[in-house]
Amino acid sequence: MPRLRPLPGDLGRGAFRVSDAAALGVNAERLRRSDLSAPVHGVRVVMGNEGFASFIEALAVVMRPDQFFSHTTAARLWGAPLPRAVQDDPTVHVSTTADRARMRRPNVRAHRLSAAQAVEHSGLSLATPATAWAQCASLLGVRALVAVGDHFVGRSEFATTIDALGAAIVPGSRSSVVARTAADLVRVGSESAMESWFRLALVDAGFPEPELNVDVRDPDGRLLGRVDMAWPELKIAFEYDGDHHRERDVFQHDQRRDNGFVVNDWIAVHATASDAHRPAAVFERLRQAFEQRLGSTRRLAA
Repeated sequence: MPRLRPLPGDLGRGAFRVSDAAALGVNAERLRRSDLSAPVHGVRVVMGNEGFASFIEALAVVMRPDQFFSHTTAARLWGAPLPRAVQDDPTVHVSTTADRARMRRPNVRAHRLSAAQAVEHSGLSLATPATAWAQCASLLGVRALVAVGDHFVGRSEFATTIDALGAAIVPGSRSSVVARTAADLVRVGSESAMESWFRLALVDAGFPEPELNVDVRDPDGRLLGRVDMAWPELKIAFEYDGDHHRERDVFQHDQRRDNGFVVNDWIAVHATASDAHRPAAVFERLRQAFEQRLGSTRRLAA
């Protein structure tokens, strides 16, 4: 097989228009070679970023200044946790401001907004975190929307607040009720979608709303560890253990920390992803912890 000729200029670094390549003397045969893909008509992408990343890179090349990635696409590009079904959906959301023509390309869902609400991030034009969150209300359920909101308000690089999320809701829109319901449930401190899910499920099950990211200390003020959720006045902690807790170093750290909790009269209840499908058992353990603490409190009071 003949050796591939290097592409001129900056063409070999990412996505580029076919017309730009032709202007630099690249012929049509070279643009059909195996080191290039064509995720968007009129655009070539250097192989290496396939799937979603390749499609986004290619669309960015043909987007006008009045267009930007929005809705769940923007949320995903901001790193927000989204349901698996949304991540597997090839549809990309692109919004256009004012009365300009919307983008019409395969696998693109086009929207039109009255004003630009976008910023530059990693070379892409995206809806702001608060705007993207509000847009997601038309595509996500309340719990998934809360997880996205928790993600945005819990990280300082977004400079987004719960009030900013509420202000981004379009009054009277069909999704405004879902958005306002979710905004009331967003909290600073949840560090994963599963932590958000369990927090909401705990409250739905009748438990008091827990404090988030609580530092547990011994009577001398020494830090024993930080827990995902807790009721400090009862010395009860609730921890979601993701897959990384199976790693040896993390497991050993958790064991040492939990030993410190036990010595200092803390009860730690642990949940895993499998408990999200059948939470009754882990919630029963938590109820027992509450009964133990509240029973002890009543006996002491008597």
